[in-house]
Amino acid sequence: MKTIDLNCDMGESFGAYTIGMDEAVMTHISSANIACGWHAGDPLVMDRTIKMALENKVGIGAHPGYPDLLGFGRRNMALSPEEIKQYLIYQVGALSAFCRVHHTRLQHVKPHGALYLDAVEKKETATAIAQGIMALDPDLKFVALAGKKGETMRQVGEELGLKVVYEAFPDRAYTPEGTLLPRKEKGAVISDPETVAKRALDMASGFVIAVDGTRIALDVQTLCVHGDNLDAVNLVKTIKETLQANEIRTSPMGEGSE
Repeated sequence: MKTIDLNCDMGESFGAYTIGMDEAVMTHISSANIACGWHAGDPLVMDRTIKMALENKVGIGAHPGYPDLLGFGRRNMALSPEEIKQYLIYQVGALSAFCRVHHTRLQHVKPHGALYLDAVEKKETATAIAQGIMALDPDLKFVALAGKKGETMRQVGEELGLKVVYEAFPDRAYTPEGTLLPRKEKGAVISDPETVAKRALDMASGFVIAVDGTRIALDVQTLCVHGDNLDAVNLVKTIKETLQANEIRTSPMGEGSE
């Protein structure tokens, strides 16, 4: 049976503010990308989310972003590569400390929001992220955008010796160039569970259909559903059921057969 990972961005609540439905979503996914406190999350949320992941046998990953709590990490910041590297070490190191307290370890690192998109477009950003991961733990997996647009992330990660895991987004629309349609554009975020599940199956089969009908080839090892999507629970549940109905099993990234 073919295996693929199903991941979700989680731990994005902050103080008195609750974002996402982590407890309900966690039962349907195989890997969690946990916010590290700079674009979202806080120490209590990080601790609680790790506990939930362990209870559900879900792989734990760090989801570091730009230090932009007000903008939820979705705004670009003019940072040097050295700043990006050290900011990543700071965030991932914090989550790793919580993992150590709970006698577990991190599985992967996936940049968040604008930091992720900048890594897709800018080699210096991708390199700074990869260098930060290597400095912390060379066994950590580096999550990169699947397809030609993610080639820079893949190249710098592999050149440094990291295991790169290719990711696609069934709840996001794609441009003909193979990148995500900006959120400000109409139809950028897809909420219908059946549509998203069909796209997830397409991606697991090696392609995605862009907004103009272009068929884009993708080598996908992990699928992401955004935890701040109001329909996240229905989306991950329907995706998992659809994959299983087509003899595709979900498991934490890197486990089982690809």
